[in-house]
Amino acid sequence: MDAASHEAWPITRLAKVSGVSEAHFARSFKDAFGLPPHRYLLTRRIERATALLRDSDRPILDIALETGWSSLGTFGRTFRDITGESPTAVRERQQAMPQQREFVPGCYLSAAERPGLTIAVSEKRRREAQASNGATHHEESK
Repeated sequence: MDAASHEAWPITRLAKVSGVSEAHFARSFKDAFGLPPHRYLLTRRIERATALLRDSDRPILDIALETGWSSLGTFGRTFRDITGESPTAVRERQQAMPQQREFVPGCYLSAAERPGLTIAVSEKRRREAQASNGATHHEESK
């Protein structure tokens, strides 16, 4: 998955490659990595996209397609859900910062910059919508 995060990795494919059942694979993967396979794949895609945004001037659509998304809209929405910023904002912020990445081992950089995706993106969206609606209701009741 790390070497080809742009590819689709459904549980059926992963389980077949591993020679175990889908349920066993999903349980074992989460035990080993602390995340379900789909969330792990999303974090790898976001890491790769963030690196391409930082290190290149390629169009965001090209980066979205290269990192496994089929549309710019889905990429932008998912990227924002996970990082809290738009791809454009991340690019501007990252490129404005002085970079001395060559002095830091890659594994440290990866660990430090890995998005913390502790809940599913859909659950995160639901919670944010509830919080927003709660804030709106709270403001309306004043």
